Amino acid sequence: MSYRPPTKCILTKEQLAAFQASDTHKSIVEYIETLNEAIVGVKLTDECTESEGVKAVLHILEQVEAIAKDTPPVANAGSRFGNPAFRTFFDKVAEKAANMHASLPNLPSEAVPEVSAYFMESWGNRTRIDYGSGMELNFLCWMYSLERLGVVVEGDHIPLVIRVFWRYIQVMRVLQSTYWLEPAGSHGVWGLDDYHFLPFLWGSAQLRGHKYIRPKAIHDSEVVEEYAKNYMYFACIQFINSVKTASLRWHSPMLDDISAVKTWDKVNSGMIKMYLAEVLGKLPVIQHFLFGSILPYTGPPPPVSSEVLDPNDPHYGHAHAHDQGGVGQQEVGWGDCCGIPVPSVFGAAQAEKTRGAGLSGPGIRPVPFD
Repeated sequence: MSYRPPTKCILTKEQLAAFQASDTHKSIVEYIETLNEAIVGVKLTDECTESEGVKAVLHILEQVEAIAKDTPPVANAGSRFGNPAFRTFFDKVAEKAANMHASLPNLPSEAVPEVSAYFMESWGNRTRIDYGSGMELNFLCWMYSLERLGVVVEGDHIPLVIRVFWRYIQVMRVLQSTYWLEPAGSHGVWGLDDYHFLPFLWGSAQLRGHKYIRPKAIHDSEVVEEYAKNYMYFACIQFINSVKTASLRWHSPMLDDISAVKTWDKVNSGMIKMYLAEVLGKLPVIQHFLFGSILPYTGPPPPVSSEVLDPNDPHYGHAHAHDQGGVGQQEVGWGDCCGIPVPSVFGAAQAEKTRGAGLSGPGIRPVPFD
């Protein structure tokens, strides 16, 4: 197999439609669904066998977290946006990425540039200092690539979710809280979590068929606290409650709506449909998707763009139809990287503490949500 560093290929709706009909799209969806089914009824605290590949991957995640802890934020007084020290962290990880991947069993050395590209994109955008579901998708593609290349195998599906993926989420919480990563785009992730989607999708799979816990239990603080250690869904609710002071109804309306669904089976199937539509089906997200030999692009070629951007420009790497239809006429999706920058939830929480309790009430929200 001839490996190559993956690149961005999608710029138009026509290309997006071709991607949605492609084998690559099918492979990603099948992988999500396979991991989803593997963890039905499985707790985060359950024992599971960790293969040498899984252990090696976990060691890489430990190294990434160690780099973050060795790279403190710089003084950035007065800003509620991303901390520039994130770029230093990112560069340190990039410098060590090849050596990290060399430690993985069965990974061909010639595949490292391609596989490590997904790995690097998993931590956030170096220029914009933000993070969203597109970066989370890169981590999924990294796991998928490692399985395709034999680093991990089918028997690792449970630990891939409850050990590897969950460890990734924990490392990302460190990065988000340390560097105040901004939510990618102007809306966060549709009222679920400012940053993540898959913990809710797979987290709802963990709870499918549970005898006692119902979706509405997310509003019971004692239940959330008790079950956060066992289930990703409740752990994410606990995280949201720890950084946002208002009701879920105000800052996470989608989660509030979902809590009215009767069963976790329906929540889980709905999450999969929403992921297909709002992540894999949205041009502002997929225009950043990387295609290589493992996840190839087979659609029409991208149009030639006359737009020339500086590599440090937040929009570098893809085209934008800024002038089509005038102000207010351009179609903008959730997670649109051309959206209005949103302060980090951690920055907003810190500002709230500094300001004190002067502003309160059901209409006051610490960060701007639609």
